[in-house]
Order: sequence, then C-alpha cells, then structure tokens
Amino acid sequence: MEKMRLETPDLTAANVEKIGALFPNCITEMADENGKLKKAVNFDLLRQMLSGDVVEGDEAYEFTWVGKKAAIVEANKPIRKTLRPCPEESVDWDNTENLYIEGDNLEVLKLLQESYLEKIKIIYIDPPYNTGHDFVYPDSFKMNDEDYDDGTGYLDEEGNINYSRENNPTSGKYHSDWCSMMYSRLMLARTLLSSDGLIFISINEIEQANLEKICNEVFGASNHVSTFVWKNKYGPGAFTKGVASLHEFILCYAKNYPSNVEATLSDDEMKKYKMTDEKVAVRGGYITQPLATRSKDDRPNLVYPLIHEGKEIWPNKQWIWEKSRLYDAYNKGEVVVNEKNGQYSVRFKQYLRDENGVVRKGKPLSLLTFCFNQDGTKEMEDLLGRGVFDFPKPTELIKYFLSLRINEQDDNEFIVLDFFSGSATTAHATLKINAEDNGRRKFIMVQVPEKCPEGSTAQKTGFSTIPEIAKERIRRAGAKLKEDSPLTTQKLDIGFRVFKLDDSNMNDVYYSAGEYTQDLLTLLESNVKPDRSDLDLLFGCLLEWGLPLSMPYKSEKIEGCTVHTYNNGDLIACFDENIPDAVIKEIAHRQPLRAVFRDSSFNGSPAKINVGEIFKMLAPDTRVKVI
Repeated sequence: MEKMRLETPDLTAANVEKIGALFPNCITEMADENGKLKKAVNFDLLRQMLSGDVVEGDEAYEFTWVGKKAAIVEANKPIRKTLRPCPEESVDWDNTENLYIEGDNLEVLKLLQESYLEKIKIIYIDPPYNTGHDFVYPDSFKMNDEDYDDGTGYLDEEGNINYSRENNPTSGKYHSDWCSMMYSRLMLARTLLSSDGLIFISINEIEQANLEKICNEVFGASNHVSTFVWKNKYGPGAFTKGVASLHEFILCYAKNYPSNVEATLSDDEMKKYKMTDEKVAVRGGYITQPLATRSKDDRPNLVYPLIHEGKEIWPNKQWIWEKSRLYDAYNKGEVVVNEKNGQYSVRFKQYLRDENGVVRKGKPLSLLTFCFNQDGTKEMEDLLGRGVFDFPKPTELIKYFLSLRINEQDDNEFIVLDFFSGSATTAHATLKINAEDNGRRKFIMVQVPEKCPEGSTAQKTGFSTIPEIAKERIRRAGAKLKEDSPLTTQKLDIGFRVFKLDDSNMNDVYYSAGEYTQDLLTLLESNVKPDRSDLDLLFGCLLEWGLPLSMPYKSEKIEGCTVHTYNNGDLIACFDENIPDAVIKEIAHRQPLRAVFRDSSFNGSPAKINVGEIFKMLAPDTRVKVI
C-alpha cells in the first residue's frame, strides 16, 4: 500500500528531471551532504547545448546580489511542515471558503503549491519597504557585515582586504537580504497564479528599481503590465531629501501577457457621459469619440466613403472601424456627423452602459488619486480604535484591483491571495466588493505571527500579535457589512477558516524508518505525534493530495470508527486503530477518489493486503494511501 510523502515536493529534483528529459547528456551525479549520490546538472555543458556559438567566460547581462543563489535553493527546498486547523478561532468554519493562515509566508507558499497550483487569479502584497525603521511588522532586511563580506569576497582566504570599503559603499549589503527575501517568495507565488492571473506589489522608491528587476526575472519583462503611481497622501506629506513625498508605486505583472485589462469607471469619469438621446433609459448618457485617425498603419480596408445625406465623406487618412461596423453603428443612430465650412466631423457615441445596461469598463489609469493613506487609517480606527495598526492600505485601493476585468471576463468569482497580509486590508476589501456586486471572490491571507511591541497601543488594547488584530478586523468588518445592508448581504461569506503553520504531524521515524532497528521500532507506539488530532491529519493529507482547504466535509461514526468524508468523496479518511473489514468495505462501496488510513490501522502486512484486495474489488479507481 502506498505511503503518503507528507512533505513538500523537492522542486530542485523535479527541475533536474525535466532538464534530463531534454538534455540527458547534461545530467551527472554528485554527493549530497550525507555522502549519498544524487542527480545534478552539468551547467557548463547545458550552457553550451543552448548556444550556437562557443561559450566562453562569465560575462552576461544579469541582475544579481549576494545571496541570490541561496534564495533560489531556499525556494526549491522541501520542508516537513503542515497547516493545523483552528476551528475555535475561525468564523463559520463549516461553510466559509475564505482562509486565514498564520506562519512564515515562504513555508506557507510551499505548502500551498499542490492545492492551489495555478488557481489564484489576483495576488496583492504590501511587503516591507526596507526602510530601516521598526514598525509592527519587521521592516529591515539589512545583511550583517560578516555575511556580506563572505559573499562579496571583501576578505581573501587569509583575511586580507581585497578592496577599499571607501570606494565601495555598503548599499549592496543593505539591499541584498531584502532582494533574497522577495525573490524566493515571488518564485513560489508565480506558480500559484492562474494563466490569466495578475500580481500587484506595493513598494516605495527605496526598493522599487530592485523589485522591478526581480519581477522581470521571475515573471518575465514582457509580462510587465504597468507600474501604477499611487498618490497616497493629501496634504504636504513627509519630506525626503528636501522633497515632499506624496506617492508610492504598485507594480503589476501578468502570468501571461498580453492580458486585456479593463477597469470600472470612476465617479468623475461617469459624470462626463452627460449627452442623451432616446436610448438614455437603458444605455445612459454618452460622449463622442472620433472615428477617423491619422495614427494607425496604412490599412486599405479602413479607407472607404461614408454616405451621409447623399454625400460621400472620406477620412483624412482612414477610419478606426471596418466598413460593416461603421455602417451598423450609423444605421442605429450611434454616429454623429457635423459639417462646418465644408469640413465634416464624424464621431461615434460611446454610451455609459452596454445594450444590457451594464456600465462599461475603461482602461486602467497609471495614476491613482482616488484614495489615500489617511482613508486606511480611518477605516482601522472606526473598527478597532486609534493607533492599533500603523499605515494600513485603504480598502478602496485593493478594491480597484479586484474590480479589474481581465481578458474580457467580468469575473467576480476567483481566489485572492495576500501573503504579506498585515492588518488584512485585502480580506476587508474582498468582503466589501462582494457585498457591492454580489461577487463570490474568496481570500487567502497569510501573515507571520509577529508580536506587537511592548507598550504599543495594540498591546494595551489586548492584541498580542498582528494576526490577532487582523482576525478581529475581519470579524468586525464582516459583521458591519451585514448590519449595514441586511437584505443584500444574506449570502455574503464573511467567515474564514484559520490555520497555523506547525511542524509535521509525523514523528521522525515516519521519514526515516530504515534508520531504526526493529527492536526500537516496536517500542514506538505511533508514527503520529501524540498532540495531533484527526482534523490535523485530515488537512495534512489534503495538502499533499492537492485538495483545496476550503471545501465542506463531514465526520460520522461507522461500526464505532470515525470516518471523515471530504467534499462528497474527493477523499475519505479513517485514522482509528484496528479498523474492521466492515468499515473498509463501507468506505470502498462509496467509491471515493482517494482513501487514507493510518499505518497502524491494520495489524500487519496481511491485513494491509486484504484492504488492497477489498478496494480492487469494490472501488478499483480509488487511490489508497497510508500515513
């Protein structure tokens, strides 16, 4: 019977296998840290295989820093961790599809790789800006002198200085650790994005240039959609080197460009649609746009006359529409022709709404001026009081990104991920926009359990960690949305399942049973840690099998055994000892896609073989594993 792995995949080994399938001559062997042989890539030979010329030297156009290679290794390294469910801290655990996860985001991203591969439509993150100041969230990633000197070769093997510090400022050291932190996380985040997904990253001028270079590597420079400039303050702002700083940046990258992205019109833009005709009841007002253009390449199919009141009207160069489209609009009364001194102006009516009454979308503007930091501060004050969390982003900023229509899909049902979630502004924004348009967007928030500083307002208010602040914010924000609009929010999902990152559910013997003698193995009562529940084991199995953590499940008693059924049979699990054949047969009769038991559920190999035979007979398509 197959044994569950219960650790994240070794992405490096998987990548080596893929390279070996294409270039088997580039695969060699090397000893690992334990002296055992493993597959490795001969990179010199691989470089030559990918070049039509002789490859010599190390020169290349690249962005690098001390620790970059280690960051790549760290992103690909497997871990033995799990996410433990916490129903007691959750809201509407049984029904919600939202997740709140406490733990280091690098490890959490690794754990989500199987369950959420290419399933995230929008990622928004507000990472530390590397300002060097101490906020509630750690905001300084400066390398120490010893690490930087070792990585840059500042000292030779005998401890002699290789170059003068005075001629090489320590700015590289200041940025290197931050770059490594971001690089490994963005590598993992990219794999979670759907094929038409977008990632938005807030940053200021300190690391904006470095972040763009990192994103160009991870996502591809051709997938850079835009760098939004957000006017984040009204008033004078803070002075930086004598200049009042009034903006931040939000970098946007696509998983696969081109992505046709459209945005909801702002209130100011909608006010421009003030001309009306007989269609105003359905389509609202309109503005007019020119139909002739000088800017396009020569296209003969766009050069033709428009017959208006018996006269031929020709464009100065060409029309922007083909003939059939222009005449269709003209015959519907949606083209305006004006004449002055023998010169004709031909324009089309651009209505506020389409023929179904849906407000049209516009192109996103690279300059965002509709909300400010002060708005985010007030939102937090209204919910939790003054000074509990500093500098939260306003929900209107995140809502704008969540409202974008991608590739002409007006999609309001997708997963939003924020793995630097802080005070959970992204979760709050998701609830708000769902309440406004009856959407079914679902959120996944990830936040390290950073402690609130001693003597801080947050601590005095009763919050010991940032996740405690965030979870309470989501609870109060959801309740307020329901209270403010009870009729339209009856189906609004304001709940969330809480999970906490922890060490594996399994004892060390599970992963290295071969290293123990048979006498020692008999002394071990279980390969499962004694403090772990059935629910811990169930959700640990979901992560390996790639099932979402937000689906419904039920637990029931069968012949005295507890049986868990996840999402109507995607998985059925029973972790009891000495499971009788009647229970095994009942599970097999239900023909789940997957079934999992504990190794100790069966008394020896003959019992395991018997289980396998039962499933072969009653449920041959069910995959059966043990932990």
